[in-house]
Amino acid sequence: MRNILVKAGGRQLRRAARRGGQAGFTLVEMLVVIAIIGLIMGLVGPSVLARLSESKVKTAKIQIESLSAALDLFYLDNGRYPAGNEGLTALVQRPASAAAWNGPYIQTGSVPNDPWGHPYVYKVPGDHAAYEIASYGAAGQEGGAGSSTIIKSTAQ
Repeated sequence: MRNILVKAGGRQLRRAARRGGQAGFTLVEMLVVIAIIGLIMGLVGPSVLARLSESKVKTAKIQIESLSAALDLFYLDNGRYPAGNEGLTALVQRPASAAAWNGPYIQTGSVPNDPWGHPYVYKVPGDHAAYEIASYGAAGQEGGAGSSTIIKSTAQ
């Protein structure tokens, strides 16, 4: 930059002249900032994604517990759990065979999907209990590990 002498009221002032009349960031400065942001995302990103996966598993467990409580209320009113063909929708819509239905048993008015967007699997009778509610995780089918692990209701 070059200095320009300006006379103002008998005094000489030095002003720096800008190049082209505009200030801004250079390409090198922008590349450095992008590289720093990339490094931060590379370090922080995997731990954030791991926490997200853990929170989905916890959400599925909580929803399964809530559905189990609703099934228990259905049992208290009707003396039985919903049949396999009635499924979990019997908690929000009165089945024809439920004489003492006192629902809906779920506050939202609909059966929620698991955190991965798949419907919960309802099995009656269950392998180790009167019923079983399961989520197959991210895969949406049996088998897998990590976020694809099967999450089941606890024994009744």
